Formats: sequence, C-alpha cells, structure tokens
Amino acid sequence: MPELRIPEKLLPLVAKKKRFKVVIGGRGGGKSQTVADILIGSVAQFGHKIACGREFQNSIEDSVHSLVVSEIERLEAPGFDVQSNRILHANGGGFIYKGLARNPESIKSMHGVNVAWIEEAQTLSADSLKKLTPTIRESGSELWFTGNPRYSNDPFSQRFIKPWEAQLFRDGYYEDDLHLVILINYMDNPWFPAELEQERQWDYENLPRAQYNHIWLGHYDDTVENAIILPEWFDAAVDAHVKLGIEPRGIEIVSHDPSDKGEDAKGLAYRHGVVIKDAQFQDFGDVNAGCDWALAYAIEKRADQFIWDGDGMGVALRRQIGQALNGRHMQPNMFQGSASPDFPDAIYEDISEAGKKKTNRETFRNKRAQYYWITRDRFKATYDAVTTGKYTDPDTIISISSGIKALDVLRSEMCRIPLKPNSSGLIQVLSKEEMRKQGIKSPNMADSVMMSFASQAQQINAMALPVSKKSARGWV
Repeated sequence: MPELRIPEKLLPLVAKKKRFKVVIGGRGGGKSQTVADILIGSVAQFGHKIACGREFQNSIEDSVHSLVVSEIERLEAPGFDVQSNRILHANGGGFIYKGLARNPESIKSMHGVNVAWIEEAQTLSADSLKKLTPTIRESGSELWFTGNPRYSNDPFSQRFIKPWEAQLFRDGYYEDDLHLVILINYMDNPWFPAELEQERQWDYENLPRAQYNHIWLGHYDDTVENAIILPEWFDAAVDAHVKLGIEPRGIEIVSHDPSDKGEDAKGLAYRHGVVIKDAQFQDFGDVNAGCDWALAYAIEKRADQFIWDGDGMGVALRRQIGQALNGRHMQPNMFQGSASPDFPDAIYEDISEAGKKKTNRETFRNKRAQYYWITRDRFKATYDAVTTGKYTDPDTIISISSGIKALDVLRSEMCRIPLKPNSSGLIQVLSKEEMRKQGIKSPNMADSVMMSFASQAQQINAMALPVSKKSARGWV
C-alpha cells in the first residue's frame, strides 16, 4: 500500500490543534508534499473543506492543484472527484484554490472552510494577511502556511518568524497556545532524493554562502543580484567594535533621509566614530514633520553634525534645518548624491600589478555611488578582521550596534543595494526609483548610514579605504 509520508519533525501538525500552523525551510524538506498528504487525509476522514491560496495565482497551474492530484493518485485515496479547477470528495469535503493579491473578493469567499493552506507564504502582502485571518472563522478552523523565508522585514517574516526567531533557528520549533512554527530542511526529510543531494552538494561548493543558506537552510534572502554588501559582511559587523575591542570615539553624526507622505518611510542613523549606534524609520507624517523628528533626535544626542539628503524634496529643508540649528554647536551638511564625486582627482585605488591608478572621478559615477562603495569597503574590511583576524586600521571598519530595534530592517535594506552596470565602467548603484521598479523597497535607513560617512570631518579618510597588508598583531 502507498505510504503516508510525514517526517517526524512534522508530526505535530497532525497531533496538535493550533490556530496558526507554519512550516518554513529550504528546498528538499518535504513541506508541501507532507501538508498535501495530511490535508488529503483530513478531507477523506472528516469531510473538511480546504482553501488553497497564494498571493499571486493567475491560473490553476500556479496553485498546488497538480501536487494534490498527484498525491491523491499516489496514495490511491478513494472518493475524490478531480476536476479542472477543484477537487471534490463524496463526503462533501474537498479542495478549492484562491489567488489573494489581485482578487480581494476571493478572500471573502473563503467562509466555511476548515483549513486555509497558503503556499509560498513568504510572498504574502500585509493587506492579504490582514484580510485573511478574520475571514477563516469556522469553529476549529486553522490557517496553515508553508514557504521559504524571503526578507527579514517582509510581512510574513515579521508576523510569524521574527517574534520567535532565536528559538526557532536554535531548536527548529516554536509553540504557544496560538502558534505552531516548524523549521524543516533537507536533513530532516528521510525521503530526500539522491538527485537533490547532488544538486545541494554542487550549490554548497559553488554558491555564495548566504544564497546557499537561503535555498537549502531556510535563511532569509536579504540580498539581490549584484548586491554590493553581502549579508555575511553585515552579520560580521554587528557589534564588531565589541568583538575587536574598539571603543567608539570621534565625531557624532545624525543623518536623515527625508520622504513625504506615501509608501516611502523616513530614515535616520546615528554614528559615533565607526559605530552605527542607532537607525530608525518613521512611516507617517509629511516631509517637514519627518525632518522635525530627525532634528529632535539629533539635538537630544547633541550630535556634532546633522546630514540630510538634499536631492529632490530635501533641498527645500535647508531653511527649516538652519533655523532649528541656529545657535547650536551642530554643523548642518546637505548631501547631494547626484553630484560629482568628492575629491575627484584623489587616487582611489591601484587597479593593476603595474600600479595604474584610478582617481575618484575615474571610479565613481556620482557621490551616492562613492559613499556607498566606501561603506561597502568598510563592511568588507570588518568581515575580514572579524572572521580571519586580518589586520585593518580600526578607523576604516564599520560596527553596527546589536541594540538597534530595527536591525533586521536595516540588514535587509543594506544588503539589497544593487550595482548598476553602465557603459563607462564607472561604479554606480541603482537609484531609488530604479530599485522601486524592481520591487526593492526604498533603503531609507541604509541611505542614512551611507550619508553618515560623508561628513566633512571624515572626507579625508573617505577618499579611499586601503586595507593594510601587515600581519595582524592585535588591535590598538
């Protein structure tokens, strides 16, 4: 007889009653097949009605319909009537399929279902999550979610992973009265196929570690193609000053990325020397209210400088900022990323063994690219120092405080800044508008961190960030 395949780690899905059952993990863990098998049994035994949803479903081919059909056939389960767009059972139960994003009414039509199974749950929007939960309200009804985590700041991760992240990634399991969350990967699946094992081994040897960890281990995918800062660099920089025994010293700067009402949030960062001590965002209020918020923060911290993005709407903030800082020992500094690079004739790097040198003008498309690349160099130098013990001038690293409340959002923003190829060969990063068109949220806190290194007091050091060739003999 065909066997019902349930990895031991997923047995609590059957044994426990919970309002929310969440199964996450990488490729080969058997998430979807296991859930399909369990729900087939639920329909056959109890006559349950199952609504299978996805955020985006243009046709039945986009649903789990083919998976459910193949498992019904493999299990030789009796009583099922497989139709082109639904599956009915002789006892009145069955499977229906819904797309959530483009048809809000489809959520409302899910009344009366016993289980809502959302596949690829990592793509759910905040709006779909908000509408879905109160709609599934049959007595004893449950919401099941399966997927591989995407971004650490997406709505699904924020709702079902971040609150219990430490325990979940340590133990692979979290449970309370309302939730059951299970992390399952290929090593937990006794039916993991040999073909996938060959693919996994190849990926392990050839892919960047962050990409491998996302695909096979269910880690966040806080990166994009051509990202200039890698997630592992960011992770190494968290509390790097503590790891390396460096005390914060030097200039204190608050930088601000403004925005008006709309989807984009306002951002700020607070830097003391090489340590980013805080980063925040605010998603309400107009551009002037946001500027007041950032100025009040800077005044409270008694910062030496206040830097703001002066491109676009930010140029109109000059008078407001000048009035607020009048008589205070705080230097205002308007940053314009679209301008030409600072110190255009200064040498940035040697690009060949022959010692050919490139100036900042010959290296960067504009000031935004220059300071993002400088920030990138700091992250890379920090990663080398923390992970390999390679000596680096302590003034050229970056440390991110673990006390930042929105640390996960900052990580996602910082690791999703893509390099933009151009015909001149200059280093350039995508503009916010270009990022938005690619589905990348505006990096408001990341921009604030980047701008904080454009301080006039630090520009001499920022022309280039060479890594010392000396052997490490400890930090001074």
